[in-house]
Amino acid sequence: MIVWLNGTHGAGKTTTSALVQQLIPDSRVFDAEKVGETLMDITPGLPETDNFQHWPPWRPLVVETARRVLDYAGGTLVMPMTVLVETYWREISAGLAQHEIPVRHFVLHADQDTLRGRIEGDTVMGPSAFRLAYLEPYAEAARTWLHKEAEVIDTTHLTPPQAARQVAESLRS
Repeated sequence: MIVWLNGTHGAGKTTTSALVQQLIPDSRVFDAEKVGETLMDITPGLPETDNFQHWPPWRPLVVETARRVLDYAGGTLVMPMTVLVETYWREISAGLAQHEIPVRHFVLHADQDTLRGRIEGDTVMGPSAFRLAYLEPYAEAARTWLHKEAEVIDTTHLTPPQAARQVAESLRS
């Protein structure tokens, strides 16, 4: 099984995923961003882009890597990864379904002011124009398709442990 934690930068995906992993027996975190980083290491050779998700190999590589890890290790993969392009999500979820891998899709949501404050106040990564640039695309995806495709957990007033507990409780029910 895959527990996919979607949402934009500042929603708490990375922190929450590590906590969810602690709450779900036989689970491990697989950050699909590592697949993108591998592709970025290939450059030059791939077209210029502001987001590795736009490279067509990224999506099937995420599916294949997840499938191979599950075939090898079993259990549950907790995947913190923002996917805001509907066609990309459909490609990934269809690929996982083709391999009969169940996916529980969650969106960690927070209001725009909270997200902006978290990004601007990030003491680890620092303020990031790249991360701030995704606030509006996230809002658009949330309005048009994303919140209909997932269980939404509003993290605006939640700590990461509280959000992780909500994910784990939802998985148990």
